[in-house]
Amino acid sequence: MKIVHDSPHKLRRSRVVPVSVVLVGAALLAGTGTVAFAAPSRAAHAAVTIPTPRKDPKVAALVPASIKKRGYVSAAMDASYPPDEFVAANGTTIIGMDADFNAALGAVMGVKWKAVNTIFSTIILGLGAGKYDVGNSSFTVNKKRERQVNFVTYFKAGEGFYVEKSSSLRLNGLMSLCGHSVSVEIGTTEQTDAQDTVATCKKAHRTPDTVSSFETQLQANLAVSSGRAQIGFADSQVAGYIVSQSKGLFKLDGPAFGVAPYGFAFSKSSTLDKATLAAVRDLMKDGIYKKILDKWGVRAGAITNPAIV
Repeated sequence: MKIVHDSPHKLRRSRVVPVSVVLVGAALLAGTGTVAFAAPSRAAHAAVTIPTPRKDPKVAALVPASIKKRGYVSAAMDASYPPDEFVAANGTTIIGMDADFNAALGAVMGVKWKAVNTIFSTIILGLGAGKYDVGNSSFTVNKKRERQVNFVTYFKAGEGFYVEKSSSLRLNGLMSLCGHSVSVEIGTTEQTDAQDTVATCKKAHRTPDTVSSFETQLQANLAVSSGRAQIGFADSQVAGYIVSQSKGLFKLDGPAFGVAPYGFAFSKSSTLDKATLAAVRDLMKDGIYKKILDKWGVRAGAITNPAIV
């Protein structure tokens, strides 16, 4: 599903909000890129059990011998990006959509996917250095990253804005940032897009936006809640999660946009992508793929044609 070569979205990945209390669902409406958000209860989430898929001998045969010998796949994750990957209330266990994919893909392959919690911006470099086997941390697929790593696509997401509940702003796309202050996390598509919009606003003879960049998404959220920034900017389902966790402090503002696929990332020299693609297809056939998305309220981000790109 190589659909993003002309996309301006370069570094999507926003992170950290508090541990889960309420889960958010983002409905990416086909063909529009707009988003409707729902918030299933914690009890509803707890009631969801994901069946353990059976090992597929044909998929297991595709797993590199070196990984079989070691006994596990090293899966790099920045566990600060709910509902995709984040640390549970016990302070150690990584949970979320991608964590459930770790378990399911490992079962199909017959080799456990072992999560390694690390800083998002270091994962691709770590893949190239052989430090990790896979980057499983909500990577948006794009042309720049495709030059560095291979991806197996498995999901799709957009970008979205959130503001203080009392805000009178009416936002719709990047040009609506002109003349306003926006808070983003460093190393994300949102940071790149907000910074690029400065020049776009000037070209349109409009007051440019002011961009404040922070090391974590939590810090970016605090900039909005403290009034240092008017607008928060994150991936669509994450923006919805932030709002759901804010106890009425924030609200979503405007439709989602820039819908693009997520992918599991692999070094160019790895052959684990072939096994992973086959395993993803297995999970789609047996229904476990959609069960995982349903559990985390993100069913609308489902795709039907995973591919290596």
